[in-house]
Amino acid sequence: MSLRIAVISDVHGNAFALEAVLGEVSSESPDLILNLGDQVTGQADPGRAYEQQRSLTAVEVLGSAEPHLNQNDVLNSWLRSQLPFGAVEHLTRLPLSAKVAGGQVYACHGAPDDPSGHLMWSWQRGPYLARSAQELRSLVQPLHAGVVLCGHTHREGLTMIDDTLVVNVGAVGNQVDGDPRARWALLQQRKGRWSIAFRRVVYDWQAASDWVRAFGPNPEDEATYLMSGE
Repeated sequence: MSLRIAVISDVHGNAFALEAVLGEVSSESPDLILNLGDQVTGQADPGRAYEQQRSLTAVEVLGSAEPHLNQNDVLNSWLRSQLPFGAVEHLTRLPLSAKVAGGQVYACHGAPDDPSGHLMWSWQRGPYLARSAQELRSLVQPLHAGVVLCGHTHREGLTMIDDTLVVNVGAVGNQVDGDPRARWALLQQRKGRWSIAFRRVVYDWQAASDWVRAFGPNPEDEATYLMSGE
């Protein structure tokens, strides 16, 4: 018996990237989809990105950006104008974490107890640094899971802590490594063993950048890094 779970994270309102990713996800026919949060905070057609994600009936967790949606700054005020009625309430009430596959798979956005925290990497007003095995073990062991999934840092990575596979799945939208392709991951269990396949998907980032420049309230930075991937 096998189990296939598609994992997306950090869409950040990029409907163009998400559309390409979901085309691949659909072709894989997963048993379940996990969405690790930061669904709409971005400017590349976030209303459409939200509707795409709602259509998935995915298991969802709270991102680091969702709690700020009710703030009255320029971006969040604009985001609320792009989203359908009830979207903000739905997004801000998502749980911090979720367990699926009979509790074998644990999903969170940043760290288990904090969507703005960091699991595989730590950050102290400087570059992201890989956690020591001892630090990571202290975070992972209490979860009693075979797989621990996170996002938030927009970078793919995996490691083993004892018998637990720890994975950062990367971001659908808004890359940080100079490669603008959208990211997602396919988690599979076969004969009791878990494996992860990272996927990178070409999409029309020129169209995404053009949409941001045409409609976004703060277009310059986002339009530029959608094209460059950093």
